[in-house]
Amino acid sequence: MASHNDNALSGVQKGAILLITLGPERSAMIFQHLKEEEIEDLTLEIANTRSVTPQVKEQVMEEFYQVCLAQQYIAEGGIGYAKELLEKALGEQRANDVIGKLTASLQVKPFEFIRKTEASQLLNFIQDEHPQTIALILSYLNASQAALIVSALPPDRQADVAKRIALMDRTSPDVVKEVERILETKLSSLVNQDYTVIGGVDSVVEILNTVDRSTEKHIMETLEIDEPELADEIRKKMFVFEDILLLDDRAIQRVLRDVDNGDLAIALKSANEEVQNAIFNNLSKRLAVMIKEDMEFMGPVRMKDVEEAQQKIVNVIRRLEDSAEIVISRGGGDEIIV
Repeated sequence: MASHNDNALSGVQKGAILLITLGPERSAMIFQHLKEEEIEDLTLEIANTRSVTPQVKEQVMEEFYQVCLAQQYIAEGGIGYAKELLEKALGEQRANDVIGKLTASLQVKPFEFIRKTEASQLLNFIQDEHPQTIALILSYLNASQAALIVSALPPDRQADVAKRIALMDRTSPDVVKEVERILETKLSSLVNQDYTVIGGVDSVVEILNTVDRSTEKHIMETLEIDEPELADEIRKKMFVFEDILLLDDRAIQRVLRDVDNGDLAIALKSANEEVQNAIFNNLSKRLAVMIKEDMEFMGPVRMKDVEEAQQKIVNVIRRLEDSAEIVISRGGGDEIIV
């Protein structure tokens, strides 16, 4: 492209010009969040771009800034609020243009107003709803907020709601809209019209990792009776080897007393530097040197063997937590014992 008229540029062309203007380091960071086909299209367009006038660069950057500003305003107060502020800054016509570009692909998460509500108030708001409705709402909340609500539910409903979240896959936008209508939300008209992927095992795992230990234990014990396969899948994801960083030094030392040195050497083969340091710092210097030598001389190890060794250590951690010999620091906060 030898020259450009900003009004005639396609979205891909504007994206390529933006990335060229931002430079390679910032562009590389943006590429990390794009799909493969988007990266291919942009890379091809960048390769075919020969020169861009300073005026076009400035126009593209200004448009990008205005769109970012509009998204920020929408997040703060909705479409009406964004339009009002943009009209004051850009004029009515330009504000309508910017908002128009956003609304075509705008995806406002359902139950947005709920995420700004205190958990105690929200609990009063939804506790009498059907467990499936509660599960749907909690799937859209952040884990800490959902954890507080799950913990406050009656014990007989906790496992039921957790199970429904884990088994939830795709929910029709019509169903989401209807729930929002019943709950008198102001954002139902902005729900994305594609089927929305929510819930799932990862969602319930994040919640269970945040609730207090007694709530988690009750839910898991109930699921092990009602849905043993689901319970097993959840348990495998609940505490991964890297989460050993959640333990303090005394807890790590206690765990290492019950871990086979051979398993430890294999488990550390793929561990990041922070995890390795946390473990080596809690071993005697002599044992740390021995483990490092074992890791060096054992050569390549199958990832399956590494994962099995790591799982053995995770099992030790969970067993010691169950017996109250160690405490895992949780996002929702455990009771402080003094």
